[in-house]
Amino acid sequence: MPEFRQNMVSKEWVIIAPERAKRPDQFIQKKEKGNPLSSHRKDCPFCPGNESMTPPPVFTIERNGSWSLRVVPNKFAALQSHLTTERKHEGRFLKADGFGMAEVIVESPFHSRTIATMDLEEVRNTVLTYRERYLALSEVDRLDLITIFRNYGEKAGTSLEHPHSQIIATPIVPPHVRNSLYQSQLACDTFGDCIYCGMMEEELHQKVRVVKETERFLVLCPFASRSPFEIRIYPKTHHSSFATVSDRELDDLASVLQDTLKRLSIGLNDPDYNYIIRSTPIKDGEVKYHHWYLVIVPKLTTPAGFEIGTGIYINTTPPEQCAEFLRGVQTG
Repeated sequence: MPEFRQNMVSKEWVIIAPERAKRPDQFIQKKEKGNPLSSHRKDCPFCPGNESMTPPPVFTIERNGSWSLRVVPNKFAALQSHLTTERKHEGRFLKADGFGMAEVIVESPFHSRTIATMDLEEVRNTVLTYRERYLALSEVDRLDLITIFRNYGEKAGTSLEHPHSQIIATPIVPPHVRNSLYQSQLACDTFGDCIYCGMMEEELHQKVRVVKETERFLVLCPFASRSPFEIRIYPKTHHSSFATVSDRELDDLASVLQDTLKRLSIGLNDPDYNYIIRSTPIKDGEVKYHHWYLVIVPKLTTPAGFEIGTGIYINTTPPEQCAEFLRGVQTG
């Protein structure tokens, strides 16, 4: 029997449709076997030796005298840092210059690696860099929102194979982001605490959607998942801004992030995915009502007319089954 499920925070509805169900193993990707990726490509702008193909780095981490991670301004950014934030009217329409900042984190010098196959030190350096660049960009007065994300694979929107993620900082907070903040603030005003903390407590009580729990993080397939194998990684200690993540939390985050992506890669034959870090806007800082987290969305389905028309997503595989499947994947 199909059922509606509501996201506790955003109040958005999804439909879990088991009569159209796909078993979790039916999402295993069928990929043509080709030549494996080489560890270096002469035409890749992110490979060692090709540094002249990108702008100069704004941040680097070195190992054994060579860079192991570098952050460069996005050469093809949709937004530009030299523009203004002035809002202008064009008749009844509102517009502004495309001010913003965009950076690319080149996560490894090895072209063929992924988060799932990197050294754990490389993953740790990646999440450390997320925090350091978040803090640096937070100092730019005209910026309001910092979005850290990773597109992996063609279906996820990436055009370069070399392991990388991105940061885009904007002078606006869009309604898509603001609505969840507003709803969680209303819940806090009503019940007096963080709705995310309450949700995690309930998930730990029910257990069926939990993929993994560590000392500092909880990995789960959310109750109102919009698509199969949607995964969220929540810090167990309440913090609303990613800027406040501690060094010990970064160590644990690197481990659980790699473990989770290994489970997806091994269990579903390396699917394309997006992941995003959700944090409060810069000027909101630390607040009681919000909770930062990382969401992973494998690109296994395509929204169709009903979803686009209503905003109600149809998920053909219950998150309880997805979590059970991922728990059973052997990563070691």
